[in-house]
Amino acid sequence: MSPTADTLAKDFVSFSVEAGVLRFGEFKTKAGRLSPYFFNSGLFDDGAKLGRLAEFYARRLLASGVEFDMLFGPAYKGITLASATAVALAGLGRNVPFCHNRKEAKDHGEGGLMVGAPLAGRVVIIDDVITDGASKRESVDMIRAAGAEPVSVLIAMDRMERKGSDDNLSARSSVEEFEAAYGMPVLAIATLADLLQYLQTNDDPALRSHLARVTAYRDRYGV
Repeated sequence: MSPTADTLAKDFVSFSVEAGVLRFGEFKTKAGRLSPYFFNSGLFDDGAKLGRLAEFYARRLLASGVEFDMLFGPAYKGITLASATAVALAGLGRNVPFCHNRKEAKDHGEGGLMVGAPLAGRVVIIDDVITDGASKRESVDMIRAAGAEPVSVLIAMDRMERKGSDDNLSARSSVEEFEAAYGMPVLAIATLADLLQYLQTNDDPALRSHLARVTAYRDRYGV
């Protein structure tokens, strides 16, 4: 990872904690685990926070070196994220089209499942996280069906976490499984490793107090 990306990750984790989006405590995950931290992108809930979030997405994408022509946001969270990222990219001098899907096809007006620019060329899928990867797999299928080429997925946080029960954990994380299945990179603004680095180097004793539990969780479930 380049120094620019390292800086982006560090700044993003700090921003997420300050915004109350990345929290520490005890949280039940979708998999039923008790996690010592929780990342809730729905709490980027005002214009200033969303604008700054979008800039992180845009800078991470530009720093990655991935060649792309447009953005796609899977319904529902991806709609706002792709739209905001397109605005941030334009502000950085890279104006690209974007579109998103509907959950249900519209049978009046312009109709169809897609809203926005026609899917074409090299497409980056924008979302918040990858849990089981289902919406991203559906996105890949939709993009390919339109004759375009999905080239990457860009998410905010990679939990670097294996799936399955405690006595039957998968060898790879959801992100790694997606990359292996589709042969394309999953880019993350920050990862669990970046979060641990943030806690290790933080001067705030209250934040550093969470380091042991987050480390133990990574040791138990992480890749």
